[in-house]
Amino acid sequence: MDWVGLYPTWYEPGVGSGWVVGIMATIHVLASHTSVGAAMLFAYLAVIAYRRNQPQLLDYIRKYGLFLLVFSYVIGSITGPGIWFTTTVASPRGISALIHSFVWKWATEWVFFVIEVVGVYLVIYFVGRVDQRTHMRIAVIFGMASYTTMLIILGILSFMMVPGKEVWFTEGGYLNGFYGSNTFAQLAMRTAFMFTMTAVVGGIVAARITDPAFKREISRKLAWLGIVSSITGAALFQWYIRTLPETAHLVMDNRLPSYFQPAIITVLLGILAYFVMTLISSRTLVVWGASVATVSILVLGLWPEEVARESIRKPWVAGQYVYSNQVIGRDVPGMNIKSEIPLLETHGFLKTQVFVPDNLRVVTPDNMLKVGESLALTTCSNCHSLSETGMRPLHSYFGGTTNVSEVENYLRGALSTGATMYMPMIPLKPEEAEALAVFIVHMKQPQAAIAHIQHKAALAQADKTTSPVNSIEEVR
Repeated sequence: MDWVGLYPTWYEPGVGSGWVVGIMATIHVLASHTSVGAAMLFAYLAVIAYRRNQPQLLDYIRKYGLFLLVFSYVIGSITGPGIWFTTTVASPRGISALIHSFVWKWATEWVFFVIEVVGVYLVIYFVGRVDQRTHMRIAVIFGMASYTTMLIILGILSFMMVPGKEVWFTEGGYLNGFYGSNTFAQLAMRTAFMFTMTAVVGGIVAARITDPAFKREISRKLAWLGIVSSITGAALFQWYIRTLPETAHLVMDNRLPSYFQPAIITVLLGILAYFVMTLISSRTLVVWGASVATVSILVLGLWPEEVARESIRKPWVAGQYVYSNQVIGRDVPGMNIKSEIPLLETHGFLKTQVFVPDNLRVVTPDNMLKVGESLALTTCSNCHSLSETGMRPLHSYFGGTTNVSEVENYLRGALSTGATMYMPMIPLKPEEAEALAVFIVHMKQPQAAIAHIQHKAALAQADKTTSPVNSIEEVR
């Protein structure tokens, strides 16, 4: 019999592995997007500074660059490997899908990232130390290299939502998987909002400028950059929405909270109001105000957006063939990948999952709760918390019922057949569905779960006592 080669499950009991990845990714997005936007802003300001003989712009580049070394490059260099680590242990098959499809793309991105890191040091420390033409070229190369890293990463992120072309499933090829309408729509949208972040964070540095005239000039440049990019980003977001797969629209319409869209619009309007205020009067550009705006983008803008993006990708985690619980849910002839659903339908999880303890492969009243916990960890914990806290507590998705049979019927009727809105198809065997139902009920009402187990044990004992007895008389 074949095995389902799922890796051991990493579960963070406090908030859930999904939130750990989400928090790390949200901080990284702010740092990385700001650094790319700032690199392109530096290229523009360097050209203006040399052509118009405005050395004070070079001084602003130097100060903003020094700030970025901590804000973006140190924080980004910590959260970047943090994303690699957390996603690798939380979603190993998802990361494997990306690496097997885009290993050379990622290698290329790292080359440009090295250029970017070296470039930021050169742009900062070569101010006034090399001739104008050389420094301007360094600034332009720095900006182009930074944007190239974003182009490559967004192609990979778009593949996580949907491969670029449908033909990728049958023919493979990284160009078929990488380039698609969603790739360019997301690139355009994020490019716009990237400049919004750059303008907000740049305000923290500009607020310290002591020359009133120069502060007014920088304040106006940042304000106009923020206003135009925010409005453009909001318009491009509509394009991005139209490139999403049908399943994503289904989740957006039915699973995102009602306050999501009004909240995002409110944050956008608030940021626009902030830019208008600093455009009208540079005196309103103060460090604490720019800092609050930066935190607002992080907490009220990026965090909901990242959570929503993770949600609308369900039930897949990568390429629309790796389920969020790591099971391969679709044939991909172009990559020589076979769906594991038929194997699970035939033998179940307990018999085929490599890392299930041997004492849990057969369900009994004595181990039923442990079996249910093992199944929940394997099939549910990537998206659901198994406690009262964290992301999407599992027990809250069954209408508050504490009836094991009702939960079991749902697991066997809807989840096992894939007749759900966005959850992966989990073809559980009857005894597996019962064990998982016992664990889910135990999370909410332990007494009800224990009563069900005791009832099951009593039935098993009754079966033993009423079974044919091989007595001498019966043998005769």
